[in-house]
Amino acid sequence: MEEKPLIYYVEDDEHIRDLTAYALRQAGFAVEAFPDGRDLAAACRRERPAAVLLDIMLPGVDGLELLRRLRADEATEGLPVMMLTAKGAEYDKVCGLDAGADDYLAKPFGMMELVSRVNALLRRAARPASGLAAPSDRLTAGPIALSPDARSVSADGVEVPLTRKEFDLLRVLLENKGRVLTREQLLERVWGVSFVGETRTVDMHIKTLRKKLAAARPGAEEAVSTVRGVGYCLREVPR
Repeated sequence: MEEKPLIYYVEDDEHIRDLTAYALRQAGFAVEAFPDGRDLAAACRRERPAAVLLDIMLPGVDGLELLRRLRADEATEGLPVMMLTAKGAEYDKVCGLDAGADDYLAKPFGMMELVSRVNALLRRAARPASGLAAPSDRLTAGPIALSPDARSVSADGVEVPLTRKEFDLLRVLLENKGRVLTREQLLERVWGVSFVGETRTVDMHIKTLRKKLAAARPGAEEAVSTVRGVGYCLREVPR
């Protein structure tokens, strides 16, 4: 008999926890549900799940901190994680995605949509990230140089300190140099999210990316150009 994908689910509301776990089990998943995050790390060490679903508002350690701990641990840094939370504001989505969440679903959500999103999350996790270069490749554009292997960025030799998502965003833009990418394409390639509603996640990260490039080498930020009504494009700029 085919083994069922194991899902760990952390939710403090007993009614929501039981209903969601039931829906996932009916859809063919094995589910272990927790009322808080105290036992999550130990469970992951005991048996690695196919994915983790986290609420944000939890007693004790909240979901965002649990996510950061998963991403900081070498054993769990690559686990697919979806945030399931009543906090649906754009800022909360950005915080969750930037902390390393692979998807974000705000309450109240339908069980059919949840199952569909979990299946999509597992499909994405099973294939290599699209648009990412081989680790040994070095990507450049004028004064900007990015090393995927070392996960470092510099502008005219000056190190540019980027967050994980800023780095991945610049990487995808460099790999598609001269090509216009829509916000939807960038959300899919960098965050692995096909749709999060009306969001300025990409725009906010572009803004901070430009600021950091400019701080390292004035003018380097001009490489990341806005194509009005479409998206963004990385172009060569003079050294």
